[in-house]
Parts: sequence; structure tokens; C-alpha cells
Amino acid sequence: MSKTTNCSLRPRTKAASPGWLIAALWLLGMAMSAPVALGADADDATEARAPIPLVRDAYARAVPPGQGNSAAFMRIINPSAKALALVGASSSVARVVELHTHAREDGMMKMRRVERIEIPAKSEVVLQPGGLHLMLIELKQSLAPNDLVDLRLLFDNGSATEVTAQTRAIVPRADLSGHPSDQMPHSN
Repeated sequence: MSKTTNCSLRPRTKAASPGWLIAALWLLGMAMSAPVALGADADDATEARAPIPLVRDAYARAVPPGQGNSAAFMRIINPSAKALALVGASSSVARVVELHTHAREDGMMKMRRVERIEIPAKSEVVLQPGGLHLMLIELKQSLAPNDLVDLRLLFDNGSATEVTAQTRAIVPRADLSGHPSDQMPHSN
């Protein structure tokens, strides 16, 4: 007898049987599909997490030494299908950062603190001189042109965004009364 014949007489191992092979392939298929399922769960979790807004064109107003306050401006883009609102901000260059807007009161434009700045779904809001802005109160340093200002923006969905705004020299605009719009009185 040849050796080949002797080998065919050996008992087959279970690993070589078609049933075990099918079971092994089935388990392999299940294992390979598991990451896809986890990925789907991760996507669901990401969707459930707070949408993160995008911030573009951030800048702050340069102010001479001794000036106590400044302002920061930017575009905030909400790419999600859910509305959100900016509800707070902070910076290492100012003791306090407040959300402000301008409003006409008694025939004069005045700056006023607001509690939130709404950003509709799939839309953007522009913070600009003479409109919505971040008020940097009690500056801890002077802000010369090209200085960098760090800002942390807080949103009502619990998300936060870190932004760096370059400081620019901004020429004050005059409102209809002839008063520079950046030196308007505050109303509380």
C-alpha cells in the first residue's frame, strides 16, 4: 500500500469537516459584521450628541492701552438640522465676556446684553460691529492689531467651540445721530 492510501484511512478531524467549515465561516461573518453594527451605533450616538457649530472669520477690535473693553465678531454656522443658540463665552484676555446687541431706545442706539443668540438650523448668524457681538469686558491686556484672542463659545446643546480671533483696527461707524456706533451707551 502506498502512503497515500494510509493517509486516507486516518480519521478525519472535525476542523476539516464541511459542517465545521460552514460554522467557522458563519462566525467569521458575524465577527466581520460586528464592527459595522458598532459603527452604526457610533453614528447614532454621534447624531444624538450635540451638533458642533462652525465659526468663521473671527476677529476682535484692537484697542489702545488703558481701554477697558473690546468686542469680538464672527460668523457662526449651524450645519445641523436642529436650531441652537450661543449662550455664553469666555476668554483669557477679559474678565467677562457677554453676548450683546444694539437696539434703538429713545431715539438712540444702545448696546444691550442678551441671554442668547439664536442660530436656526442649517443657517448662520453674523456677529458684526453695530449688531450682535461678544463684549470683552475688563480687559486684562491691551489688544494691538494682529494680537490673537482666544474665545470659548458655549451653546445651549452643551457643546463648546474654541476660537482664535485676530485683532484688527476697526474704524468706528457713525449711526444716524452722528455718534460712533462702537461707543454707544449700555442699557441693562
